[in-house]
Amino acid sequence: MTHTEQVIANALALVEASRAARERDQQRRAAWQKKVELSRPLPPLPRPVQLPLAPN
Repeated sequence: MTHTEQVIANALALVEASRAARERDQQRRAAWQKKVELSRPLPPLPRPVQLPLAPN
C-alpha cells in the first residue's frame, strides 16, 4: 500500500468514526428526549412574598 492509499484509508476511517459517533449521539439524544417527555412535570413554584422594607 502506497503512502497515498494509506492517507486515503486513514481519512475514510476518520469519516466513518465521526459518522458512528454522530449517530450514537443522535440516538442518545432521542432516548433522553423520550425520557423527558414521559417524566412528570415539575410542581408549581410557591408564590413569592414581598418582604417589607424595614427602616433603620
